[in-house]
Formats: sequence, C-alpha cells, structure tokens
Amino acid sequence: MQPVINPKHPGLAVRVAGEEFAPYVWGSDFSFHVHAHGLAQVGLPVEQWPLENVSPYRKCYGIDPQEFDSFRGAADSAIFVAHLDDCPVGHLVISTNWNGFAHIDELAVHAPARRHGVAKALLDVAQFWSQKKNLPGIMLETQNNNLGACRLYERCGYVVGGIDHLRYRGIDPHTAEVAIFWYRLFDDATL
Repeated sequence: MQPVINPKHPGLAVRVAGEEFAPYVWGSDFSFHVHAHGLAQVGLPVEQWPLENVSPYRKCYGIDPQEFDSFRGAADSAIFVAHLDDCPVGHLVISTNWNGFAHIDELAVHAPARRHGVAKALLDVAQFWSQKKNLPGIMLETQNNNLGACRLYERCGYVVGGIDHLRYRGIDPHTAEVAIFWYRLFDDATL
C-alpha cells in the first residue's frame, strides 16, 4: 500500500507498519489527562452527556507492540503507522471481528503529535481498509474517561452502539471507568 498523504497536513502520511513499529511504541507517550468522566448515553451527542468531575489524573494504557505480532501480514488484519515529517507518531491496529465488522483493536497517538490530524488520518485509512474488504462498518471501544476520543469518533461519523458499566470491574471492583462501543456503518448511517 502506498502512503496516504493528508492534504491538510502535508507532512503527515500513513503507511503499513514496518520495523519502526516496536521502537516507536516503546518511545512514545500515549497518556492523557482526565478531568471528568462522561455519563454516556446512546443517541445523545457527546457535548450533551452529563459530566462527573473527578480529581485530575493522568491515564495511560500499557501498549505492548508484541501483542500485535500476529496481525502483521495476516489477511484479516493490519497495522498502520502515521508519520509526521517522516517520524512515527501514531498507529492503528485493525482486524475483521467475529461479527463481520472491522474492529479497531487499538488507536493511539504520541502526545506531542496530537491536534495534527493524526488520529483522523488513521481513521480514514481504517475506513478505506474496511470498505476495500466489503465490510459493513467499523467498531471500536473507548472509555468514558477519554472524552477527547469520544468527540473525535463522533466527528468522524461514529455512533454509540452500546455502553458496558461492568467491563472493567474485574480489574477494579470500584472503578468508575465505563466501556463505550462506537460504530461507523457504511450503508446505513442511521442506527
């Protein structure tokens, strides 16, 4: 696949992951600051979700690039890396899910590279990959503490298809983290 160049950000290109993937992941900061948890509601825009303010904290999900070794070269999955001025700054791991949708297993952008169109460019590549495989749409999961990601998905045409209040209780029985499942349907944009 030829690199996809973003016309709004000419120094931004997305390529299939190569040898740079693991070193880039190990050397990147994927953390984000949390000030509130959104009380997600199906059918309601993110800006209208009630917010539960929390003591500010920094959240980082551990990313192990070796977890995705089996995704490389497989017919039903791919790893893409976004480069800004030839420096890797973001990635997307995508696969075909059991239900026929494309599944974004991971989308992450190095903190200093945010607000440069990196995540949007990766989502555009995910849509291209999915449509090329004639899949009906894309699904992904994020959490109610990552409101920036929720806003991005909404802007890109994703809608909330489900909310799971118990998903993370096995890790921490007292967590306020809630899983939000987003869908981007290609043929029927009205859920």
